[in-house]
Amino acid sequence: MNMKETVNYLTRAIESRNPHRVITGNPIMLMVGLDNPSFHRTLSTADLVVPDGAGVVWAARRLKQPVQERVAGFDLMHELLSEGDNRGWSAYLLGASADIIESAHEKLRRQYPGVRFVGYRDGYFTDRDDGEVVAAIRAANPDLLFVARSTMNQEPWIEKYQSVLGVPVIMGVGGSFDVDSGKLKRAPALFRKLGMEWFYRLLQEPSRFRRMLVLPQFALKVIKDGDKVLKPKNPS
Repeated sequence: MNMKETVNYLTRAIESRNPHRVITGNPIMLMVGLDNPSFHRTLSTADLVVPDGAGVVWAARRLKQPVQERVAGFDLMHELLSEGDNRGWSAYLLGASADIIESAHEKLRRQYPGVRFVGYRDGYFTDRDDGEVVAAIRAANPDLLFVARSTMNQEPWIEKYQSVLGVPVIMGVGGSFDVDSGKLKRAPALFRKLGMEWFYRLLQEPSRFRRMLVLPQFALKVIKDGDKVLKPKNPS
């Protein structure tokens, strides 16, 4: 689906209170899934996976399974909030550091006054705190739950508690709150058009260099293995 169709699809999910777990798929996630059967299962059992990364769009086209367009997670989150601004939806923000999530919450609340932001909290909690976090979200009963944690703490956590939370749309949004808070700048349109958004972020956060090394590995994997690239090792 393109962006408009994706928003319409998730709008129907919210209006019908039908829980959906949305994953914004990128090359890093796919590469983790190849070596980690548990994480691959997390990806493959999601209700919806959107092509977030430019590399995923390129790979889909090369494997002759093209997508209509890139559906970036940051943009999808804002499209849903824009729709919610008109429909009076509620949203809960979970993740990032305490100062970033507080700033992101305040700016998003001003940007989308029609959305009821019913709660927020940082993402620095342990398994022992899960019960408290889940209870707070259940009590807030949001239409939208956006989660921003590290890759291995984000999607598996959402999968684990999806049925308990009962939120119509739960989506991992990675570093989106960093941008919304003003800590980082969104890549200019030219970088996004050229599929170089990752490079712009690397310029802002050089510490991500090691993580970015997976991108050429992903490209080589697609070129070398073709349609076998989506199959995990020893799937369970």
